[in-house]
Amino acid sequence: MKKSSQGSKLLEGAFILSAAAILTKLIGTLQKIPLQNMGGDAAFGIYNTVYPLYNMLATVAMLGLPAAISKFVAEASAGRNAAEGRKVLRISALTTLLSGLLLACAVYAGAPLLAKWIGNSHVTAALRSSAWALAVVPLMAALRGYFQGLHNMVPTAVSQVVEQTVRVGVMIALLLYLTREGADAASIAAGALLGSAAGGAAGLLVVLLYLRRHRQGREPDAEQQPGTAAEEAAALELPATLPAAGGRSAPGSRLRRLLGYSLPVMLGLLATPLIGLVDVFTVPRLLASGQSDAAAMVQFGIYNRGLPLVQLVTMLATSLSVVFIPALADANYRGDRLLIEKRCSLSLRWFWLLGLAASVGLAVLAVPVNTALYGDAAGSGAMAWLAFTAAGGTVSIISAALLQGLGIVRAPALHLLAAALLKAALNLLLIPQQGIAGAAIASVAANGAAAALNVLLLRRRGYLRLRFADAAVRPAALLAGLAAAAAAVSYGASAAAEAAGLGGSRTAALAQSVLGVLAGCAAFAVGAVALRLLREEELRQLPGFGPRLADKLKRLRLFP
Repeated sequence: MKKSSQGSKLLEGAFILSAAAILTKLIGTLQKIPLQNMGGDAAFGIYNTVYPLYNMLATVAMLGLPAAISKFVAEASAGRNAAEGRKVLRISALTTLLSGLLLACAVYAGAPLLAKWIGNSHVTAALRSSAWALAVVPLMAALRGYFQGLHNMVPTAVSQVVEQTVRVGVMIALLLYLTREGADAASIAAGALLGSAAGGAAGLLVVLLYLRRHRQGREPDAEQQPGTAAEEAAALELPATLPAAGGRSAPGSRLRRLLGYSLPVMLGLLATPLIGLVDVFTVPRLLASGQSDAAAMVQFGIYNRGLPLVQLVTMLATSLSVVFIPALADANYRGDRLLIEKRCSLSLRWFWLLGLAASVGLAVLAVPVNTALYGDAAGSGAMAWLAFTAAGGTVSIISAALLQGLGIVRAPALHLLAAALLKAALNLLLIPQQGIAGAAIASVAANGAAAALNVLLLRRRGYLRLRFADAAVRPAALLAGLAAAAAAVSYGASAAAEAAGLGGSRTAALAQSVLGVLAGCAAFAVGAVALRLLREEELRQLPGFGPRLADKLKRLRLFP
């Protein structure tokens, strides 16, 4: 495959995954808002207590193998050794299936003990509901990793959309039933978590169907076509096959190679839910000082109101990160250092800008957004602080993926572990003084620290060139314009609503939020072009609308 073809396929995969990420996260946001609206802040608090723990346990069950599968399958594909890629898939799928089932049984049986460690018995039923999802999600993730290694992002994108759609559909159905029956907050939260199991099962079915189609339609193996693989590999200056470690190809040897790469990746991935787990094991306890456990859980639910919106941004980064791992592994395998530097610089610059823009926009519009989504403005100050985790979290996720694609897998894990320890220390220091706002500030500091450590390592290894103007000066001017536009339009909408007698209503708050977001997006787009943060050649690389949009902006003389 030629480099231009690979680049086109990479861009197409990035576009597919970004579109799927936006859609699935929008669906995921719809999942949490009805839960809070109908179940109340207490049920919302219980859900957000258990969900980070579920995320961590699911990450453990996956053993980091989806990233390892993606990397090794990409290398096998580059070396024209399709059989090796399928062997990697088989052993990884079996391993993730067994680990998921074992951990699901352990969580279901040990739910009362886990609830005791958390310090709240109301989470027991929700923990047991999450165990069902653990039985299916790890295997689904492993199969996605295989297709990502082949640079085929369609199965991942489709399964993500199906998973989230089924998840929300089941959750809302149970939510309507349980609230109508007068169920308590613990039962409502447990029902919501059952949606994760249903969605996981649906997503697994989708990728299994794609795998069946892939097996039926694949061409004969390269090793079954004498001369073809050798000729193509020679043209690409690659070996015809990829040797196993020590020259062995036994399943045990292959599993050791996979785990040698995947376990450090797993430790790195654990740090993201670990930061949430720090909140689970510290925030309710610290808030309970001077008030009841039930009241503390309500406050914890209010604290988590901003998370669905922040996750719209970080989920996009997480979905796109799977593109960079095989892409950089392939570039590193070929020794194309210039391509590595270009991809690292471009991806970090743009995700830094997008993360900052999302953070500033949500902080400026925190009060109307909070009122529109949740019915009141409680915790808007904490939401404004929590918004800035989008910037650090986005850069942390993408930079970790870049390092992993380059084979540097232990450092991101250590950086995220250090960030989690920082989060715990700041929670203990700030929450007694500032309540949930202190917890939000601690989250901003922790995510920022992880991002900074990853970026500095990329620069120290020579994979990244940073320019102060691109990283700080021009983004500051861009964000000032975005904030001013969003605030001005939101204020104008509020004044109009007051004049119409709708002041303080959720309808007025929704209008403020939507108009403010649109104004901020417009200011970001115009400012990015005017400040030369968006270049014509980069815009033309976007599939579909990119060239047409570049032509229109050029006719407006926005490009030099």
